[in-house]
Amino acid sequence: MGSGSPTVKLLEADLFERPVSFRLPFRFGAVTVREAPQAFVRVRIRLEDGREAVGQSAELMVPKWFDKNPALSNEDNFNQLRTALRGAKTHLLAADSATAFGLSTSVEAAHHAACAQRGLGGLIASFGLALLDRAVLDALCKAYRLPAVTALQRNLPGLDARTAPDLVGFDLDSFLAAQTPAYRINIRHTVGMIDAIIEAEAPAEGPQDGLPNSLEAAITAYGHRFFKLKLSGNADADLDRLIRIASLLERLPDYRLTLDGNEQFPDADAVIALWEKIAAEPRLTRFRTKLLFLEQPIARAAALSAPIHPLAALVPVEIDESDGEMGAFVAARTLGYTGISSKSCKGLYRAILNRARVEAWGRGFFMSAEDLTTQAGLGVQQDLLLAAFIGAEHIERNGHHYVDGMGSAPPGEQADFLTSHPDLYARAPQGHAQLTITDGAVSLTSLLAAPGLGSAASPDWSALSALAA
Repeated sequence: MGSGSPTVKLLEADLFERPVSFRLPFRFGAVTVREAPQAFVRVRIRLEDGREAVGQSAELMVPKWFDKNPALSNEDNFNQLRTALRGAKTHLLAADSATAFGLSTSVEAAHHAACAQRGLGGLIASFGLALLDRAVLDALCKAYRLPAVTALQRNLPGLDARTAPDLVGFDLDSFLAAQTPAYRINIRHTVGMIDAIIEAEAPAEGPQDGLPNSLEAAITAYGHRFFKLKLSGNADADLDRLIRIASLLERLPDYRLTLDGNEQFPDADAVIALWEKIAAEPRLTRFRTKLLFLEQPIARAAALSAPIHPLAALVPVEIDESDGEMGAFVAARTLGYTGISSKSCKGLYRAILNRARVEAWGRGFFMSAEDLTTQAGLGVQQDLLLAAFIGAEHIERNGHHYVDGMGSAPPGEQADFLTSHPDLYARAPQGHAQLTITDGAVSLTSLLAAPGLGSAASPDWSALSALAA
């Protein structure tokens, strides 16, 4: 732990939300998402020297990812996440002063246990604590008037190995100090399972807002070279769709791609069956050489119950939905998985410690940066900062495609983000603040320089609703 890590006390925490409607339906796994609320957190902390500071965070509450039980409605899923937010708030407000990381770890076990008693899994518990943690860290950075990268390099939040005993003896302070984020990051474009591939497939009744409605149009508009393709678990349907996508991508001088199983396969044998079809298809020969990894193909109930070494010998495999607590990557490693995803909704500290594991374990292990329709504004910026800090070359980014930029935010809030981060946003044809993607990448210059956790602007708190009961 850094010797200069101050202790903090959480004094106040306010929880808000805002409805978000999608411009295009997003199909992943077993769900098609058309709308979801975005959660916002605002906290006030007091440092050991008496100073106080305010911090903020935001994250979309996506249905049927944290809990994929088909018996639950989308509203049930939203309420699960709201419960986790309120529970994390209660635990943290009652906690004694500690470093920012220590504050989180002091309540993590109790918070996860309380969620489990209510039938809420690890990903849901993690969501609640993740947002409070980010807001506390944002406040801490602002108290010291430091950009988050500098604060993390100095280990201001006090990260240590107490939740990752396998890292005892690893020089975490030196690892943090050595992280040097790039000022641009490539965007890995998501292709949902019902997305139009070529422009001729885009439905005539689709949005007429000047934004891309197909993969082909997105490539033309943004210059994408990295792609994430969703799988359905139906080998024949997946093969046909991959062939059609490959025929489009083959027009590009170069590209890279990842596949996301979203838990649609019952076991490794089912994934191998698909892979054998891909390997036998001559139209996918070059396509196959461009594949970087396969993300969480096996349902979480079975993913960590059996080795996957035969599958891992064919393609690198990472866990995503199975990453419900700090020990998940360690367990996955023994079974043949070599990668893990970074997502702000699972926890910034968890992502950084898992990235330290990749460093400690050496060659062959990797960490990717993934998205859960992170929204333009505060949420997307905090996630981009995390991806930059862990050294990701590319990040899945899809909120700008399925949602109309910051269209759900008031004009004044959009103007503040446009002014504060002119390299990251511009006004789209319909007038809303939209991510600026040039040659397939976004600029991180302004968000890396901003005091706090990636944002020099704030939501319009007066325009948000209190978190629904």
